[in-house]
Formats: sequence, C-alpha cells, structure tokens
Amino acid sequence: MSDSPAIEAHLSESRLFPPSAAFAAAANCNDAGIYDRAKADPIAFWSEWASTLQWDKPWDSVLEWNPPHAKWFVGGQLNLTTNCLDRHVAAGKGDVEAIRFEGEPGDTEVITYAQLLTRVQEFAGVLRGLGVDKGDRVTIYLPMIPEAAVAMLACARIGAVHSVVFGGFSADSLKERIHDSQSKVVVTSDGGWRRGSQVALKAAVDAALEDSACAGIEAVIVLRRTGQDITMFDGRDHWWHDLAESAEPVTEAVSLDSEAPLFILYTSGSTGKPKGILHTSGGYLTQATATMKLTFDVREGDVYWCTADVGWVTGHSYVVYGPLSCGATVLMYEGAPDFPARDRFWKIIADHKVTIFYTAPTAIRAFMKWGTEHLEQHDLSSLRLLGSVGEPINPEAWMWYHEHVGHGNCPIVDTWWQTETGAHMITPLPGIVATKPGSATRPFPGIDIDVVDENGESVPNGSGGFLVIKSPWPSMLRTLWGDDDRYKNVYWSKFGDKNLYFAGDGARKDEDGYIWLLGRVDDIMLVAGHNISTMEVESALVEHPAVAESAVIGKTHDVKGQAIAAFVSVKEGVIADDALAKELKAFVGAKLGPICRPDDILFTAELPKTRSGKIMRRLLRDIAEGRALGDTSTLADQSVVSGLKSKYEANEG
Repeated sequence: MSDSPAIEAHLSESRLFPPSAAFAAAANCNDAGIYDRAKADPIAFWSEWASTLQWDKPWDSVLEWNPPHAKWFVGGQLNLTTNCLDRHVAAGKGDVEAIRFEGEPGDTEVITYAQLLTRVQEFAGVLRGLGVDKGDRVTIYLPMIPEAAVAMLACARIGAVHSVVFGGFSADSLKERIHDSQSKVVVTSDGGWRRGSQVALKAAVDAALEDSACAGIEAVIVLRRTGQDITMFDGRDHWWHDLAESAEPVTEAVSLDSEAPLFILYTSGSTGKPKGILHTSGGYLTQATATMKLTFDVREGDVYWCTADVGWVTGHSYVVYGPLSCGATVLMYEGAPDFPARDRFWKIIADHKVTIFYTAPTAIRAFMKWGTEHLEQHDLSSLRLLGSVGEPINPEAWMWYHEHVGHGNCPIVDTWWQTETGAHMITPLPGIVATKPGSATRPFPGIDIDVVDENGESVPNGSGGFLVIKSPWPSMLRTLWGDDDRYKNVYWSKFGDKNLYFAGDGARKDEDGYIWLLGRVDDIMLVAGHNISTMEVESALVEHPAVAESAVIGKTHDVKGQAIAAFVSVKEGVIADDALAKELKAFVGAKLGPICRPDDILFTAELPKTRSGKIMRRLLRDIAEGRALGDTSTLADQSVVSGLKSKYEANEG
C-alpha cells in the first residue's frame, strides 16, 4: 500500500516527549516492565484487572477461545451498576461527585454517587414497571444529559440490553436501529439544545414509529428537557417524571453472567446496513476499567471530561462505564464547542477545574483555526493530562494541543480503538512511554496487535500494511446482532485461517516500532471522527427522485479529517444545477443526519466503472484529492474518468 506525502512526513517524526519525572513518580503505572509481564502471560494480566471488580460469583476460567468467538471470565457473575455505583457508596464515597453537568443554556447540576445510585434504582423500576426484563432491548435517544447515563445504567441494572442512538441521527436512522434490535421501549426527551436552537427528538421518534417495522415498541418514555410542544400518544407515551413517582426502585442489581449482553451499538457497514456491534459485561468492564486507570491515570480528586456524546462508543466506555467504575468525577456537557462563543470549552475547563481532557482531532483542528486568543482568556492550569480519540491526529495539531492547551506540561495520550474493540487498544501509558506527535505509540499491555502484509505476515519496522489484532481481548465485540455470518466475514475473513481480526485500517511501524495509523482501507469514511458508510450515503441519494446513480467518497479535509464528496448522475430530463445540489445535500442530511451531509456534489453523465460494472471509487478519490490517476486498465470507458477529472478541477477552481 502506498502512503501519501503527508503520512510520510508524519512517519519521519523524530521529536520525543518523555513523561516528566514528577508525572512519572506519581502515575498509577510507572513500571515499564508491565509490557513484558502482560505479553508473557496476558491471561494473568487480565485476570488481575478483573479481580479489581466486584463479582457476585467468581469465574471458572478466564478465557474460552473458539475463533472467532471468545468468552471471558467464564462462569463468573456480576452487575455493572454494582461496580459503577453500589460499591462506591458502600465504601463511604456516596458524597463524591459522580457527574457534573453543564447544559448548553448554562444550566448546571451536580450529582453524587449516592444520588446517581438512587436515580438509577428508580429508573430501573420504571423500566421493570413497563415490562422490561433481562435480555429485552431498550433504545435510548437522548441529548448529552445525565439522564442518558441514568437510562443506560438502569438497563444494565436489570439486565436489559441498551441501544443508544446519537441524538443527531434522523428518524430514518432511528427507525432502522429500532427495527434491527427489536427494541421494546424507547427512552427519549421532548428535545435538546444545539447552538441555541431546540432539537426536536420526540418528533423524530414519532416519525420513526409510524413505520410498521417498529411495531414491537410497547412504550415511549419522554423526559421534559426543553419544554417544547410535543404530541403524546395515549397508551404508548409516558412522561419520565410521572412514571418515576410511582416506580418501585430496584435496590438489588440482577446478577448477570459475565457474557450477558450489555449493549448494542450501531456503526456504519460497507454494505450500507449499519452493523449492530454486541458487547457483553465482564470482559468489557474489565478492559474499560483498566484503560481508564492506566491510559488516563485517573485518581482521586480528578475532574475528567470526555467531550464525546453517549451516542458513540467513546461515550459508553469513557463517559459512563469506565469512569464510574473507577469512582471518577465525570463532566458532561450538552452543547457545541463554539456556542455561545468559541471559548466555551476553555471556559468550562477553567470553571470546573478539569484535570483530564479527552477530545477529537476534529475539534483540535477547529480550535487551531479559531486562534489562541480564545484559550488565553481562561486559566487552564488545572489540566494535567490530555487525550485524543476518533481518528489519527496530525503532528501539527498534536503540537498545538501540547503547547497551547497543555502549556507543555501535560502528557498526550493519543488513543486508537473502535466501536468493535470496546476500549483502548493502542495508546501510550503516560507515566512510562515517550510520545511522538502523531503516533498512538504502542499497544496497550495485554493487547496483541501487529501490522501485516497481504498474506498476514508481520512487516518489519519502517514498513506499512494492515492493522490486525492477533489474539482475543476482553472488551472485544462478541458478534453482530442477529448476523454472526457477517461478523465472521467482515472482521475475520481477510487473512483466511490465520484468525486475525482485521480492523479495516492501514498502519505503519516506524523504525522504533511505534504504530502510525493511516486511515481506512475500505469504503468507510471517517468524518469528524465518525465512521460513515459510502453505501449508506449513496443509498440516500438514490432515494431522491432526480437521482439515477451516485458514488460517494471521502476526501481529505483539514478540520473534519475527511469530507463527503458525491458524484451524481441524474435522470433524463432533470436539470442538474446548483439548486439541485443544495437540495440533495439537504435531502441526505434529513435522511441520515447532518453529519452525513455531503460537502461537494458533482454532477456527471456517467461514473467510472470496471467492465464488470463496479464503480471505481479509488479513481474518484484520486480525482477529489487532485492526485495523478492510478491504474485505469480495468475501466470500461477510459474517457469517463478523464472527463470527470477535468470537470472536477474546473468546479474546484
């Protein structure tokens, strides 16, 4: 595989930032021998971390591995809410702040561990009162507010399986996820706040449930957040506060098997249909807890802020389950980083004395564009560690983050992982590892990762290839909900019988063995840290009555990482003009959510195809990136791509 010049420049990075003596001395882990010990006996390593949790019944064996299926802590029983809440309260830490919340309008709330436990017990009773039982699915469609965490934890308390859908997704996307998971109940709110406007969440739920595919929904629980007018359907819809008043609290958490399903989280699939990633209980919490302690070095007194929404896996593992398992104080913020002004994040950090800050390169690049004057208005000296998540961070953004946010004093943990992996897989341990701008450095202890060639053989340092995971890990996905064959084909088939998990990413090992992520090697776009399927966007475009065919690619964008570019052929008699392009962008945004809205639409009479009829998106990426065209020998019509290239260049100019 070839590397772009930008990637080559990143890979030649020679700057090293070792942890300071003061940070290393106080770190949760400052013994470099942890890597060798975990490699020599990963079973013992993970068993030791699992032992830090509270188990109702000890496990019989640590791992059963029948490729590609793994079971961790087999025979053991526990409940995640016992570990995230009850045990802290029982240990006398009920008055410790669990969640500090700041809403976009400026409303604030502090919830202690004792108060959070009470709320979770109460809402677990609400769910149980509506007939939700162990194994039932509950769809959660809420803003970034404490009640989202309460709803997740309440499901976990009674053994229900939650499916959180990002509040920015459209009614169609919500409908698809409700249908696939066969959910019994939807938890939502009247709306949420976004840049001063009210987002209508309940209306989207109503639209989704009009479809017969969602006929299994028995109840909708509605939280009052914005006070906007909504329609409440008799018999189906219930106000959260009304149900809570009469609910019988679930004071005793249900003891669940270590492999009991915890949640389904949908991520884009290359075939267009979102994949329902299934995570279970014991192994997931073990790795979420271990990475929280070792990657973020979280300890007593920290105020930890991960800016991710709970609709994404980062919000599951590093806003809810990981931090609460560790007894941390978690900051939750509902709004955007630039509302009402571009200093909002820095004001929040200063006001709440945040010590650990975890955000995405997309946000960091936007902050860079806005300028340092917004930071300089606020005291950021409380920060002691910074994190990056969602996509590879370029060295320039890393250095800006280091110098202007961390003032040169904060280690940066650049983390690589996926919805599928459940928790960090590649990341520096801040008390041990010297970091390089732009590299996620090395695998987390106990994680067996490599970069391989097309035959699945390890490549030497200084070479690139495919990123693979060679051994099972505790927080790995167990399957795809309702589609185990797809699970095997998507993740485990690329290298035949070698039993290698293929992450879908290209990577390179530098001369020191540090790993550099090169991005997706399939047709998944990484837009602002979110994986979006090209097929999903193409399918939405073709639903428009004017469109005959479309091909979608991701092109490099200096803020979002990748932007969506769509090449569209219209039906005969349709006028392909700027007005239609604008209409199509809005159409996709309405169908799939604003994050999926194309930046560019280029109309073309034909798309470049092979003789077998396959659209050559690789060539479209070359056109959009302004690169020389790659191999065109398999094209059915060579003139199509040359004409497209000229047209795209003229359009860009």
